[in-house]
Amino acid sequence: MEGHACCAPAATTAAPLRTRTVTAIRPQGGRPRGQVPVPAGTFAMGDPFGEGYPADGETPVHEVRLPAFRMDATAVTNAQFATFVKDTGHVTEAEEFGVSAVFHLAFGGDRRDVVNQVPGAPWWLAVKGASWRRPEGAGSDVAGRQNHPVVHVSWYDAQAYAAWAGKRLPSEAEWEYAARGGLPGRRFAWGDELTPRGRWMCNIWQGTFPTENTRDDGHLTTAPAKSFTPNGYGLSCVAGNVWEWCADWFAPDYYAHAPADDPRGPDAGVQRVMRGGSYLCHDSYCNRYRVAARSSNTPESTSANTGFRCAGDA
Repeated sequence: MEGHACCAPAATTAAPLRTRTVTAIRPQGGRPRGQVPVPAGTFAMGDPFGEGYPADGETPVHEVRLPAFRMDATAVTNAQFATFVKDTGHVTEAEEFGVSAVFHLAFGGDRRDVVNQVPGAPWWLAVKGASWRRPEGAGSDVAGRQNHPVVHVSWYDAQAYAAWAGKRLPSEAEWEYAARGGLPGRRFAWGDELTPRGRWMCNIWQGTFPTENTRDDGHLTTAPAKSFTPNGYGLSCVAGNVWEWCADWFAPDYYAHAPADDPRGPDAGVQRVMRGGSYLCHDSYCNRYRVAARSSNTPESTSANTGFRCAGDA
């Protein structure tokens, strides 16, 4: 499906496609905050279970060597992003476009604000006025959600925040290595069972998608960024909750020829890598909350389930 629209729709479904240049932003002073150390190491990157979608290119499994780096313990929150906006005056892509994608069960506004529905994924509504400040459009806000991941942010918005914070977006290899938390070859960041001892370890869909969410994990949309037990490196919610932008361009065949030392993705492309899955993932249609799972979208795209976390050099 174009732009993996079932997971997070491309901007072309709601607004014109364009290319944007990230303008230089004055970094905030002091040492980057909220990051945990990730040790140097070698790991097997990719899906050893054969559960990935062929078009996502999760194979072949290949050895990757990384130097030590740092990673945000959580996805960037609404409170953190608000500080960035206050300091820089940054206007997000969704605010400039005037429209962004909202999940249909979360929308409670005026139907006249629905510009269209995404072809092939009618659970996505292109809603006028939806943005990080108003996640469900007019009448909604982030009051009470300050510690939830910021959403409706494009890859360009994420890049701008990272520059201001004195950080950067992680490479795809860094993201997977950090998300594994020192557990090699596992299906999830915590092991191979989705619900060990009947306990939900991440915020994904339960029930019948896309009409009924039983909310067994307690959430319909985003959960607070620290809702679930951190992995072995101290990272929270690397499965489900929100998709996280990575620095790399996406190519489904990249693993077949990627360098072993600190790979940084293809030199060019159309879509950027997203990792981790979101609160809408369900094994019936989008089994991408596995730690090896990949997805991608055009860098100007925004939606109610897409956010990011930052990395930094050791």
